[in-house]
Amino acid sequence: MIKKIKINNFTVFSDELIEFSEGLNVIVGENAVGKSHLIKLVYALVSVSYQASKDSISPNKSMLQKMISEKIVNVFRPNTLGRLVQRTKGRNRCDIELFFKNSNNNFSFYFSTGSKTDVTITKMPKNFTPDAPIFFPTREVISIFPGFTALYRERHIEFDETYYDLCLALEANTLRGPRFAEIKALVQPLEQIIGGSVKVDNGRFYLAMPGKGNMEIPLVAEGLRKIAMLAYLITNGSLKDKGMLFWDEPETNLNPKLIKQIAKTLITLVQNGIQVFVASHSLFLMRELEILSNTKPYDTLQQRYFALGEKEEGIVLTQGNNINEIEPIVSLDEALLQSDRYLDLE
Repeated sequence: MIKKIKINNFTVFSDELIEFSEGLNVIVGENAVGKSHLIKLVYALVSVSYQASKDSISPNKSMLQKMISEKIVNVFRPNTLGRLVQRTKGRNRCDIELFFKNSNNNFSFYFSTGSKTDVTITKMPKNFTPDAPIFFPTREVISIFPGFTALYRERHIEFDETYYDLCLALEANTLRGPRFAEIKALVQPLEQIIGGSVKVDNGRFYLAMPGKGNMEIPLVAEGLRKIAMLAYLITNGSLKDKGMLFWDEPETNLNPKLIKQIAKTLITLVQNGIQVFVASHSLFLMRELEILSNTKPYDTLQQRYFALGEKEEGIVLTQGNNINEIEPIVSLDEALLQSDRYLDLE
C-alpha cells in the first residue's frame, strides 16, 4: 500500500506532499494539470519496487538507481530524464520521496535538469514491496494484444511502457480451483455487462457469448473491451488482494450506464483489498463513486479525493476525504454554468 508521495519540481508539480487512502483515491481536474503525470509517477516507482521484490533482488543502490531512471523514462517517454524537471530559468532539481504503509519500503531520489538517464538515491529501502501494481492507460489494449510484447521488445513504437506492462499482465493464464472460486463473484457482474466471458485462443482474445459462439475482441465495442480487459485481469489473478490499480480516465468511450457499473466495480475492488487510483475529469464518475462510497455496505471504506487546477501561481492541488473538501472541480463548475445557460433559453 502507498501512504504518500512528496514531489518537488516534477513536471507541473512544484512542492506537494500528497497523502493517499488505503482504499479509493480519485484525482480530478481539467486537461494538462498533471492528473496522468501523478498516477504514472506513483505507478512507475511502485513497479520498480515490486519488480525488485519479484526478482528477489537485495537492495543495491546502483541497481535501484538504474531501475528507477529506466522505468520513469520508459513510462513518460521524454527525450532525456531532465526534461521532466519543472521548467525554470537555469538549472533545477527534482526531488521525490515515496512512502509505503511498510516504512521499510520507503525510498527517495533526485535528478536535475541536466540528467540524461541518471537519478541519485538519497534514501535506500530496506526491502521492496510485494504488492503488484496494474496500470490502465486511456486506451484499451486487449484488441492490440497479439504480438504486442514481442514487437515492443524488438522495435521502437510510440507506446509508453504502461501498455507493455499491461500486455504482460494479460499473458498470464486464468486461475483454477479454490482461488478462482474466490474471485468469481467479482467477475460475474462484469461478464453480465459484456454479455459473456473472456477467452484466449492461440494468443487472441474472444468474447464467449452463451448461445452465440465466440466474437473476436476487436469486433466488441471499445468501451466494453475495457470492461473485458478488467474481467480477464481479475480471472488471471493479476488484480489480487493487496495489489494496486491505477486507471487513467476510465470513463473514456463509456456511456453513463456503463460508468455506473465501472464505479461499482472499482468500489468492490477496494472492498476486496485493492488500493485504487483513478484520474478523471468526469463529474458523473466522481459523483457516482462518492454516492457508492457513502452507501452501505461500502460506507466504511477509506477514500480520498484530489483536485488539480491552474491558477496564476501555477498548478494548485487540494486534497480531502470527500468532494466538499477539494477545489476547484472544473467539471462541476462547467456543469453548473451549462445549467444556467440552459435555463436562460427559457
